[in-house]
Amino acid sequence: MSDAPEPSAGRLRAELGRFVERLRHAVIREAAAERDRIAALWGKPQAARVADGQAIEGLRLVSILPSGAMELTCDRNQSRFREGDVLCLNRGDPNLEPRLAVMLEQDDETNLLVQAVDDLADLGIVRELPEGWVLDEDYQDVSHFVLEALAEAGDSLVGTQRVLPLLLGQVQPRSAVEVYQRGFTAAQQAGLNEDQSESLAQAYATDLAWLVQGPPGTGKTLVLAHLARLLAEDGERVLITALTHRAINNALNKLAQAAPEVAAAKVGQAQRADGLDGVENYLRFEATPMAEMQKGYVIGATPFATRTKRLAGVEFDTVLFDEASQVTLPLAVMGMLVGRRYILFGDQRQLPPVVAHRKRRNELEGSVFDSLAELGCSSMLTETYRLNSELAEWPSRKFYAGRLKPVPVAARRRLEIGSPPARLRQVLDPAHPKVFLDLGHRNATTRNLKEAGVVVELILGLLEAGLPPSEVGVVVPYRAQSREIRTMLRRALPDAETRRWIVVDTVERMQGQEREVVIVSLTTSNPWFAAQLSEFFFQPERLNVAITRPRTKLIIVGSRHVLRAEPADPEQQEAVALFRDLLASCSTRMLEQLG
Repeated sequence: MSDAPEPSAGRLRAELGRFVERLRHAVIREAAAERDRIAALWGKPQAARVADGQAIEGLRLVSILPSGAMELTCDRNQSRFREGDVLCLNRGDPNLEPRLAVMLEQDDETNLLVQAVDDLADLGIVRELPEGWVLDEDYQDVSHFVLEALAEAGDSLVGTQRVLPLLLGQVQPRSAVEVYQRGFTAAQQAGLNEDQSESLAQAYATDLAWLVQGPPGTGKTLVLAHLARLLAEDGERVLITALTHRAINNALNKLAQAAPEVAAAKVGQAQRADGLDGVENYLRFEATPMAEMQKGYVIGATPFATRTKRLAGVEFDTVLFDEASQVTLPLAVMGMLVGRRYILFGDQRQLPPVVAHRKRRNELEGSVFDSLAELGCSSMLTETYRLNSELAEWPSRKFYAGRLKPVPVAARRRLEIGSPPARLRQVLDPAHPKVFLDLGHRNATTRNLKEAGVVVELILGLLEAGLPPSEVGVVVPYRAQSREIRTMLRRALPDAETRRWIVVDTVERMQGQEREVVIVSLTTSNPWFAAQLSEFFFQPERLNVAITRPRTKLIIVGSRHVLRAEPADPEQQEAVALFRDLLASCSTRMLEQLG
């Protein structure tokens, strides 16, 4: 036994105070960095903002729908915007009135649908001046919600006795053996595999916290759904939360499939319920059937909803975080304050939190999943139901210490298509699940027409060979490249319904999704440019997400010249070497080898 004295209560409280203060300053710095970035952007001439893909000009009002959404049209859209972005609708200078904060709901190239962020916004000026509008990049400053939550954490019992001590490692979770056994039995009866059953049982039995690491395709959302079912059946009030509405919607959908009898609802704006199936969405908790129930239900909402009229004052027994590897510590505190037990699902080898203010030892750099993983209260799912043996081998070896294995039915799976066009036969050959198509181009940065054209050709070839459009996904590093691909695809494939099923987006939007075939467009071939963006372009976590979306076929389209990048930072040099190793593990085809 150690003779070291136990830390005094006063020292522990002081440590909590210093921790909250560090988080508070990190949030303030982050908000200031975003304000400075937007101010610098809005200080550019309109022509420069448009040319850089940071604005759309010449917008005209088509109609205002009964919901308040505005249909807009323009002659040309080369922006880097994507659906879900917060934008500023203005008359050419976003610094001046009239201006309106809107969310981009739908982007069909020159036809757009936007919704005012403020439900009470006056749209009269848009009716009066239907032409001459501009959309600029904007952002919502929600730092006051986070700062309020941090202040509450430092003053409340749940904050000072559970949330903050847990995050600082001052307390250790404990498990009840009989509860663990009941959870394991229930998981086995539900058909979960050994690792899934173990993870569910450990999470079910803990008195404070448990982490479930779910590598690609291992069924972490299924485990989450069955855990939520068990807790609700026990009479618990359960909150499912995440950084994005998409993750919450996916988790609620899985719950509805696994346990349709469980009382569940989503709380949030109706437009953020897109893709929600089997669970009703309500603007506020008080409108849900659960408001009249004492126990035994599941609510899905973002952490921010807990600080607004949507969910303020509503308490829960257990909070389930999905995609927790993207949740910062301050955001986690916000969600944790409304519960007494915290189960986190994520994977620290996939995308980390996105922050604007990057600085050494920034409290926002790491996720809550990273922080709590050091406590040892975690388990890992190791069987992937998505990746076949060839696609699983490299990420398993490089990111998961060789522990990630495909289940037998997935290991043998191969792409099943008819005869593709002769020119693409070698690239689309099902016998080669992992292909690097080297186009050999040079000096491309964030947009590459040659590469975009080849990607569209591959899509058309797959469709011609009988692959459903819903099974084709394209991952790109830059929004500008996704815009080029979608523009070319629109010309080559006029049928809008078919195009709607084909996802072309960045890694951030593809995490959590899967397709039979995934095409990765590297875009960049200028080594100097890649070296300057190496922290982003060669980021191992981004790479891991990009290459683990397909079930049977991965096609990486790019140029070998990007591998000549020589970043100064040793850590980034290792990332380039990892990237080089991935491409070397692929079957390589050259552009000139296409028939």
